[in-house]
Amino acid sequence: MASEEWRVLSRLELLDGSPWLRVWAETVELPDGRVIDGFYSLDSPDYAVVFATAGEQVVVQRGYKHGPRRVALHLPSGHLEPGEEPLDAAKRELREETGYEAEGWTPLGTFSSDGNRGAGRAYLFRADGARKVAEPASDDLEETETLLLTQHELLVALGRGEVAVLSSAATIALAASPPTS
Repeated sequence: MASEEWRVLSRLELLDGSPWLRVWAETVELPDGRVIDGFYSLDSPDYAVVFATAGEQVVVQRGYKHGPRRVALHLPSGHLEPGEEPLDAAKRELREETGYEAEGWTPLGTFSSDGNRGAGRAYLFRADGARKVAEPASDDLEETETLLLTQHELLVALGRGEVAVLSSAATIALAASPPTS
């Protein structure tokens, strides 16, 4: 049956790069009884991503991202601190990275970054009524530029491949979609 969980028979830690990354080799038993050795899983911090609207525009950042190894558009985002609630992290990251705060917050969903290996959960939010209240105060290694784009401009940029990080692309798509209810 497809809905049954796999059973972990053993777990060997291969790398402890805490707090950013831990890598495990697991031996797992599938529901049909097959045993798979060396099934890898990753632990990394959960994070929040914010699609913030300021009137008819969206607060976007442009900067170098080392994962895709290029300058790209992305949404404000960052890791949750230990014990921090996802919404609190989203609010903190929006203010730290852009200097904006927002009035209305809507969760867009929580997703696993990698369906087979884990790699942290992404908490996606839409924040409406954003306004600039301070200068950015991010201590990130990245240098970024904050931009205001219309939703149409952002969707065109997404279609052109100017957004290189999946969590930002998914947040943009979910926030731009019409409500389902």
